[in-house]
Amino acid sequence: MESNRQKNNGVKNYFFQMPLHYPRYTRDDYQHMPETTLDRLFAEYGLSVKGDVAFKREFAMGTFLWSN
Repeated sequence: MESNRQKNNGVKNYFFQMPLHYPRYTRDDYQHMPETTLDRLFAEYGLSVKGDVAFKREFAMGTFLWSN
């Protein structure tokens, strides 16, 4: 039995699995976060984000920060 994907008639189904801890970074943290850290964070959540570091920072803030 495969944990994150199942085979069904030759078709692979992928499932999102929420990591145990939701990231607790501030907007300032994301604005100064190195690209390698962003990439690790996205990989932990099963996200594949392509683009430059500015795009990745904006994507992270839009994805992980809650509106006030």
